[in-house]
Amino acid sequence: MAETNKTRGVGRLLIAVYAVFAISASARALYQLFREFNQAPLAYTLSALSAAIYVVATIALAKSGRLWSKIALTAVSLELAGVLAVGVLSFTHPELFAHPSVWSKFGQGYGYIPLALPILGLIWLRRAGAAKQ
Repeated sequence: MAETNKTRGVGRLLIAVYAVFAISASARALYQLFREFNQAPLAYTLSALSAAIYVVATIALAKSGRLWSKIALTAVSLELAGVLAVGVLSFTHPELFAHPSVWSKFGQGYGYIPLALPILGLIWLRRAGAAKQ
């Protein structure tokens, strides 16, 4: 299946949302790691991990080619796994998340966009043909 143009329509919107999350999660994580790390090391390390995944996903979604599609698929899949794992743990072991991360409670602090974003990303990648390359 031929890859669709990633810079048009839904693809452009998806990349823009990923870029916003990459920037905001990176800024938040950097602040937390350098200023407040000792208060919640797990949560803040997970915030940094989520920021890194958002950066990689943004770049990979915006680039074309088979390799970038595979990187995007991997990054977005890791993102979904992270959101689900952290989401569950933040309810079952709330003491680990006294300070929330981006993915805590399935992204509740961000309007659940962190939960919806990888699902939409995977659907879009599949429709764009990236998952079959």
